[in-house]
Amino acid sequence: MSWRQRLFSILEGRAHGDPIARWFDPAMTALILANVAAVVLGTVQSIHAPYRAEFKWFERFSLTVFTVEYVLRMWACGSVPSYAGWRGRLRYALRPLVLIDLLSIAPGLLAAEFDARFLRSLRVWRLLRLFKLTRYSSSLHTFGRVLRRCAPELLSTLFVMLLLLVVASSLMYYLEKDDNKAFTSIPVAMWWGIATFTTVGYGDITPITPAGRLLGGCVAILGIAMFAIPAGVVGAAFAEEWRKQRSDDDQ
Repeated sequence: MSWRQRLFSILEGRAHGDPIARWFDPAMTALILANVAAVVLGTVQSIHAPYRAEFKWFERFSLTVFTVEYVLRMWACGSVPSYAGWRGRLRYALRPLVLIDLLSIAPGLLAAEFDARFLRSLRVWRLLRLFKLTRYSSSLHTFGRVLRRCAPELLSTLFVMLLLLVVASSLMYYLEKDDNKAFTSIPVAMWWGIATFTTVGYGDITPITPAGRLLGGCVAILGIAMFAIPAGVVGAAFAEEWRKQRSDDDQ
């Protein structure tokens, strides 16, 4: 394996057992988490004001590291036949995770040249760096495989839930519209339906007629059952995935 291929494997999080990858993956994970913490703490004025210079220095350091990583990634991907040449590199650059890499550094690079207010606001995109963890976390890899496996079941459940939401909200609107000024339209009733289906129950919109309250109780009970279905599907898929991984490790 050439150095270029090895570098690409390390950057992609595929170099299991490589001595460099053993410290690179934890270091990148720590840096990404530190960036997210900096974005969150930077909104607390009592913390940001006295350490403004330190926050700025850390952002410049992180931007440099992530920019170098992106450039190296784009260079090293050429070692893979499917990504060779400018068309292959373009195809690689359009992959979702690579686009996230670009979007997480682009606002910082632009703001360095154009110190405009609207560009500064784009720095919230630094939170996209959190998604870079998917390369360095085996747990997130497992979660992704589970979601892909359960996608048909989850989409079917989502379709049924949307159907029930429309039906329940429409019925509630027609039951309440004459006596309850809160239900001014079916879209407004859908806000009530979402809060009730998810058992959050904000209380800003509630039925007042006996028929409406009866329907609201049925929707609340149905919501518990509907959310139990995808939870069971994902839970079973997780258990199966962990058993598969243990079996592979034993072999």
